[in-house]
Amino acid sequence: MGRDLARMDRRTFVGLVAGSLLVPRVARAQHPAKVVRIGMLDYSGSNPSSGARWGAFRDRLRELGYVEGQNVVFEPRWGNGQAARLPALAADLVDAKVDILVTATGEAAFAARSATSVIPIVTATSADPVDLGLVASLARPGGNITGVISLNNSLTGKRLELLKQLVPRAVRIAVLNDPENRSSALTVRDAEGASKALGVSVQSVDAMGQKDFDAAFSSMKRARVDAVLLGVNTPFIAHRRRLADLAISSRLPMMTPAKEYAEAGGLLSYGTDYPDQFRRAAVYVDKILKGAKPADLPVEQPTKFELVINMKTAKALGLAVPAAMLGRADLVIE
Repeated sequence: MGRDLARMDRRTFVGLVAGSLLVPRVARAQHPAKVVRIGMLDYSGSNPSSGARWGAFRDRLRELGYVEGQNVVFEPRWGNGQAARLPALAADLVDAKVDILVTATGEAAFAARSATSVIPIVTATSADPVDLGLVASLARPGGNITGVISLNNSLTGKRLELLKQLVPRAVRIAVLNDPENRSSALTVRDAEGASKALGVSVQSVDAMGQKDFDAAFSSMKRARVDAVLLGVNTPFIAHRRRLADLAISSRLPMMTPAKEYAEAGGLLSYGTDYPDQFRRAAVYVDKILKGAKPADLPVEQPTKFELVINMKTAKALGLAVPAAMLGRADLVIE
């Protein structure tokens, strides 16, 4: 029995020593996962519309396992509708050593690309990045930029067509354009390209921000335009109710590029589902953080476009919406 106890003591001692030797290795194997820093660069300002879009982005990342305060930190930067602010904000994010940059609008993507050719950049919204010179091709971006695009400018011709369908008498169309915004400039170009086939003329009216809206609509009235097409410009969304009110008081049917405008009183909107785009951008972020290269990830184009009609505004303007158009609408606001 004494020998048995001695053997047991030796076994116990050896086990304890072996266990103590393993502890540091186990502790090292269970070190916390790296905290990822995600930079978010938005041409727009911090407002309910942009908040909803970035909220969708964060929600999707949470579903993919990125929990704020545990393994991810968000670094938001807002341009407040001023393109001149974006380069410094992008440089600030690079200095903050973010692991990835996510941008909203082509302007923000330009600033991010100018700030870094190393940090991956994912676009959550943008006009055609080939058209803008951001990537080599949609299938093979070829650099440090990829992501999701809205194709909003590619829909300009369709928006004009729908506006003409609802307002057949319209022959003079104003495009409310921010001359400092590349996407807005592309709206003017594409509207002019589609105008001849639709039998309308297009006139660009500049507005770089809220301070210019009253003068812009006064200019439209003096020019006796029949309707207005809102240029693609994310910062305009923050002032969507003001734009809708001005269009109604000026008796101008207004086609807009996003659902938020129609919900705020705009007559029509035709475009992509922006919160959904931000959710899809989160998937790109996840793939890149797991090792994928932006150069090898094809840029994703939207496949679903929403037509929204505000019937309250149509009635206020004395417009009868064709039954065929109502049947096509994804949302009718009564």
